[in-house]
Amino acid sequence: MQDAKYDPSYFVRVAVESGGCSGLTYKLDFDNSERTGDQTFEDKGVKIVLDIKSFLYLAGTELDYSDGLTGKGFNFINPNASRTCACGESFSV
Repeated sequence: MQDAKYDPSYFVRVAVESGGCSGLTYKLDFDNSERTGDQTFEDKGVKIVLDIKSFLYLAGTELDYSDGLTGKGFNFINPNASRTCACGESFSV
């Protein structure tokens, strides 16, 4: 097994897609190619990229990570969401 190496060309792509019980879902993925119209941000050394449609839904959103006893994972704190589902993985505006 080879040692994992950091590749600075990769970033986290955050997107909004249709689906889920509230109508829209969050999607996180790794990517290394930016597209026309992408919005780019960096926080604590992590590059985050959104397409323009997702940016409109996510403007002002905080992405938090929990590593506690009640569960591990990302949590979206989206001020644009008018309703979220109980599991927190989908929302509507």
